[in-house]
Amino acid sequence: MKISTGYLYDRAVSQLTTGQTDLAKSQAQLSAGKKVLTPSDAPDEATAIQRIKSVIARQESFEKAIDAADNRLKAEEIALDGVSNVLIRLKELAIQASNDTYGPNDREAIALEMQGLQEDLLSFANTRDVNGAYLFSGARVQTPAFAKDAQGEVVYQGDESVNLLDVGDQRQIRGNRTGTQVFERAVRVQQDGTQKGVSFFQSVQDLVDAVKASDRNLMTRGIAELDSLGQGVALSLAQVGADMNVVDGQRAVLDETKLQLKTVLSKAEDLDYTEAVTKMQKQMLALEASQASFAQISRLSLFEYIR
Repeated sequence: MKISTGYLYDRAVSQLTTGQTDLAKSQAQLSAGKKVLTPSDAPDEATAIQRIKSVIARQESFEKAIDAADNRLKAEEIALDGVSNVLIRLKELAIQASNDTYGPNDREAIALEMQGLQEDLLSFANTRDVNGAYLFSGARVQTPAFAKDAQGEVVYQGDESVNLLDVGDQRQIRGNRTGTQVFERAVRVQQDGTQKGVSFFQSVQDLVDAVKASDRNLMTRGIAELDSLGQGVALSLAQVGADMNVVDGQRAVLDETKLQLKTVLSKAEDLDYTEAVTKMQKQMLALEASQASFAQISRLSLFEYIR
């Protein structure tokens, strides 16, 4: 069997090229710290790595939704706590005004403070979140939830839309509370025994008017209605607290899920430096041996043999 000089050269060059390519790949892996640099290196592993990364990205999108919900809930909590405190102060003033020791002038002064508290209530009702969206306007986040109409009555300008935020693969939380849910109507018993609903702000206005007019009966009615309004706000505050607990719990679940996913990703993607360095050293030795062999083979010829 005859082996041509050209064949020897081709085979030697092929071995050198392969060795250099393998060594360059190992060096690139060490530089990047990754086992798989391109999908063609290991298609199955590359597919698994991409799938894990997509799941992690989805968890991160849930985290963003949780952060947005948390910020909004904190803003709602502050606003509702402010409303609750104002209602408590209004009740204190109304009880004070209903005392027989106060005269019309005294009640007029008390009514002035109550009017200022009314404006505070309207301000809290039109609270915005960190993005400038009105908290209690439903889907009409660019429109103040409540405003005074031409007759000076406070009316609701939002809608009844409630947004649900995805905070997990199988978990949603409420993203907002509408003005009608928070600022509930008071149930008023009329002289004939029938009942009718009175808007939150109208009930407060009627109480202020009763204090101005020194009408004891209407003040008593207004105080009772304040208790009803306060209960509605307290219920909303409790719902905010419950939602915040859900947010905290879901955040913990997402953190644990991300940790597990990143651990799996690290095993699939990250390079074992000890193993990689050992492999590269072997490749360097093999390449050096191939180069030395090629140098010896390249000097072989018939004239060298005869000599």
